[in-house]
Amino acid sequence: MATPPVPEMFDVVIFGASGFTGRYVIREALKFLAPSSPYASPLRSLALAGRSRDRVAAALRWAAGPGPAPDLPILVADSSDQASLSALAARARVVLSCAGPFRHHGRPVAAACAAAGADCLDISGEPEFMERVEAEFHEVASKNGSLIISACGFDSIPAELGYLFHSRQWAAPSVPVSVQAYLSLESDKKIVGNFGTYESAVLGVANASDLQSLRRSRPRRPRPNIPGPPPPKGSLVEHDKTLALWTIKLPSADTVVVKRTLSTVTEHPEGLPGTEETTDFAEHRKNFWSSVKPAHFGVKLTSKSLLGIAQYIFTGLCIGLLGGFSFGRSLLLKFPTFFSAGWFRKSGPTEEEVSSASFKMSFIGCGYSDADRASERGSKPDKEIITRVSGPEIGYITTPIVLVQCALVLLSQRGNLPKGGVYTPGAVFGPTDLQQRLQENGLSFDLVSTRAL
Repeated sequence: MATPPVPEMFDVVIFGASGFTGRYVIREALKFLAPSSPYASPLRSLALAGRSRDRVAAALRWAAGPGPAPDLPILVADSSDQASLSALAARARVVLSCAGPFRHHGRPVAAACAAAGADCLDISGEPEFMERVEAEFHEVASKNGSLIISACGFDSIPAELGYLFHSRQWAAPSVPVSVQAYLSLESDKKIVGNFGTYESAVLGVANASDLQSLRRSRPRRPRPNIPGPPPPKGSLVEHDKTLALWTIKLPSADTVVVKRTLSTVTEHPEGLPGTEETTDFAEHRKNFWSSVKPAHFGVKLTSKSLLGIAQYIFTGLCIGLLGGFSFGRSLLLKFPTFFSAGWFRKSGPTEEEVSSASFKMSFIGCGYSDADRASERGSKPDKEIITRVSGPEIGYITTPIVLVQCALVLLSQRGNLPKGGVYTPGAVFGPTDLQQRLQENGLSFDLVSTRAL
């Protein structure tokens, strides 16, 4: 039987396919590869890319197991070889960028996609990388028809869509003032994170001044008009009576990304119009964004005990104190298990640890039952709404689910989306059916309670 010809263009190319996260993304993408997929899927052609053909082939065999691996094209490409990335982007409709840390490997991929007019989704949770890509490539991506969207994994789709879902529960005339997200990581086994995530955190501390310099160099973005006074800052560590959990403030990418989305919507109150959007979708888009209300937003980590909070504090102190100088960073990166109190290890979690883990992100919003009360002197919020997003393990199950579903939305609904540019996930995917797709693939969005304060 003749081998089918290799297509000139691929619907999706997974870059960094041989990495720890990349191989899980392959496994998820194979579920939706037509014609063998049991789902109605727009994914007709898939290619894998990485530095080593042999390592990518091994990752494909792992992802396809226990059955035989499909015959997928493998493209050799390296983030240090711009020509190889340009050749890759020229053959892709959508590139899934999975090679981190993104401050080292993500920028060349974004540059190649922006120049070629290919769409690019990545799973970065690095604010400095995301904002620098926007500063450098938004104009060329807009011109060439390339959508570049970072944070299309656990960072930060559950937080983004979770916030939008929560916000839309505040039916007029009620309005939220603050929405606090509480992240709970749960497992029957030990919770272990990927070394790449830990490395990105270390490098983020090392380059914190670069982010501040970047922000000072750019025009200030518009801020949304949030009714009422801002909520009190509170303590670093608190016990939340509603959740019956200890909490600690988390300086996460989620907060940055949600605020960037709200800023985009402040500039474009009806959302971002699509290049060839249907009349029905245009009306839906406008109605969707008219129902989204801005609020002060933040994220906290939770634990059932103060011992768990102490572990978070220890890890944060180690990274904060040692991440600012080269010898300290070398120690942090050489001994991640020690400096994270067992939270991270270079080998990553085992399959058993991955399959036993899950997350819950609770959104507690406080506001006013009537927007007019927000302007009254001395008035206090009189309404609370709690919603929740939950799902499987965050790094290797939820992240691939989210990333692949974002790609399928691009493939099936491209005309309803902006021509190009660098945007946050919420700004692009908010009015699409992405939330429904995630609910059909293992995530839940629930209204927990509504009460008067």
